[in-house]
Amino acid sequence: MAGAVEAKLAELGLTLPDVVPPLASYQPAVQSGVYVYTSGQLPMVEGKLSVTGKVGAEVTPDEAKELAKTCALNALAAVKSVAGDLDRIKRVVKVVGFVASAADFTGQPAVINGASELLGAVLGDKGVHARSAVGVAVLPLDAPVEVEVQVELTGA
Repeated sequence: MAGAVEAKLAELGLTLPDVVPPLASYQPAVQSGVYVYTSGQLPMVEGKLSVTGKVGAEVTPDEAKELAKTCALNALAAVKSVAGDLDRIKRVVKVVGFVASAADFTGQPAVINGASELLGAVLGDKGVHARSAVGVAVLPLDAPVEVEVQVELTGA
């Protein structure tokens, strides 16, 4: 049975995807105490990247912002895989976004807004977080964007 957070996703026309299987030797998310830390989530949909390349070259900033939203959805799926229920999220503590950037691209914050805005739309005040948006030369599988999320959970 879906809780309030998944109902809000549905209201926004979104569904929680399956957890993206690890591409290497790590877990999609781990819980330590009341915190869940996700691994970096790529914008995978049904096991594939729909877009590859650098933002500001092969990928437009608007496309990348949508991909960051997909990353955040994948992060929520990873959180649910260890927390059991997204309604246990007390707050999103931190989001770190990586943007594979063309040499002259400086709009990383606007790209990662895709993830931040999704978390805010789904979680309301609980989705407000600290954040870093970092430009990098390349990401795994030539993904344009990668996002990791740290959340605090309510008690068991």
